[in-house]
Amino acid sequence: MPTDHKVRWIELEHAAGVREIEVGSFVSPKLLPQMADTAEVVKRVSHLNDLTVAVLIPNLRGCEAAIEAGADKISIPLSVSETHSVKNVRRDHAAMIEEIAACLRLVESVEAAVRPQFEVGLSTAFGCTIEGQIDESKVINLARIVLDLGVAEVGLSDTTGMGNPVQLERLVTGIWAACGSDRLTGVHLHNTRGQGLANVLKAVELGITTIDSSLGGLGGCPFAPGASGNIVTEDLVFLLESMGYDTGIDIDRLISVRKEVAGLLSNEEWFGFLSDAGLPLGWAK
Repeated sequence: MPTDHKVRWIELEHAAGVREIEVGSFVSPKLLPQMADTAEVVKRVSHLNDLTVAVLIPNLRGCEAAIEAGADKISIPLSVSETHSVKNVRRDHAAMIEEIAACLRLVESVEAAVRPQFEVGLSTAFGCTIEGQIDESKVINLARIVLDLGVAEVGLSDTTGMGNPVQLERLVTGIWAACGSDRLTGVHLHNTRGQGLANVLKAVELGITTIDSSLGGLGGCPFAPGASGNIVTEDLVFLLESMGYDTGIDIDRLISVRKEVAGLLSNEEWFGFLSDAGLPLGWAK
């Protein structure tokens, strides 16, 4: 996708009321050439008012690039499945924890006024398409290890869409009991097996305040066979708004964003129910 189109997409979502957007990944362009322009994208959208510009990084080199570009939030994945970790970032747990510690030292060296938020995402926490079921005590233990390093917060990621609401509650409350409820406030959910919004409902009931999603459910993971994109932003916003939550997002404008971006990515498969069914008769929000 050309850089101009990426910037246009971000500007449209911002105009619709979205206030935190992960705009790209500082990964080797040899591995993912479509992310080679992430630094330029960050710089070109940094002027948007009240927008938290988030990026994904795999290692210290990515962290350096993210800081240089001026990202507001940096997230690094720590796969609970060690097999997935090796395939995804070419590091086992011991090496990844060392990398996270090095990234944390670098972030903490940045002047406080412009220091980016640094988060560790516990990916494959609900299950792995390579290893299968994941021991929940392993998830909680890895959360404790990285938080003890001084990381401000961990995120809980259902990378492969294997999670269910009961499992989500056990993991969230388990991490809260071990590490404190202020150290986990966000979840990253996929709808691979149709459980995405059910998991959102449980997360919100528990008090989780940040839910990751993607426009039209776009995305996936090349190192997690069968993984789809995140839950659909449009359907998520409709769910929350219909329940009485104020997301700050204009759903009509968001639907318009989807239509325009779909024209820019005409070869991609798009997901979601709201876009087909439309808003209910008499909807006013």
